[in-house]
Amino acid sequence: MKKMKLLPLLLGVFFIGTAFAADITIYYSPSCPHCHHAQEFFANKMIYEYPKLRVVQVNVMKKSNLDMFKDALAKCEYTSGGVPVIVVGDKCFQGYADFMQKDLRDAVEVDLSKKDKEIAAENKKSLEKDPENFRAKHPERKKAISEYMPEVYNMEKKTNNQSTLMYLYVLLIVLVAAFGLLLIRKGKKK
Repeated sequence: MKKMKLLPLLLGVFFIGTAFAADITIYYSPSCPHCHHAQEFFANKMIYEYPKLRVVQVNVMKKSNLDMFKDALAKCEYTSGGVPVIVVGDKCFQGYADFMQKDLRDAVEVDLSKKDKEIAAENKKSLEKDPENFRAKHPERKKAISEYMPEVYNMEKKTNNQSTLMYLYVLLIVLVAAFGLLLIRKGKKK
């Protein structure tokens, strides 16, 4: 019976690896100055403060991205098509000004662990102290920002779906094995 209490713990540990950090999607227009300011904030601060953060930029001036932008507007319940529209998890922001930085950070931190929040706070202090040196030590973070390309996104989505399916199959095998062991043990006790 004690071993059965371990099963939920083991399953919890198993699924920790499937958790994702909050991602940001920014819908922008190349001619929008507020969009550029938001993009600079993400590129110069946020991706360095939050090492697991990914930012996807969607150019709404590309015809292939319009349906995705309309879906975001509907999700966010925005009637105006103004940009930037910034989506962080379930939170939406339309427009950008420096006073929004705390709200954007708070939205990113909603699902972060205490340790990830502590790392972000330390990174923020180091970044404020010596931004150039901090960025130079973490050049890989520039890869955290990518431009949305439907063909690449659809391929990644298919790969992620396959990974999720594999996790479910492994989970099913573990549960069947645990149930089988439980039945064998009950049979031996009789």
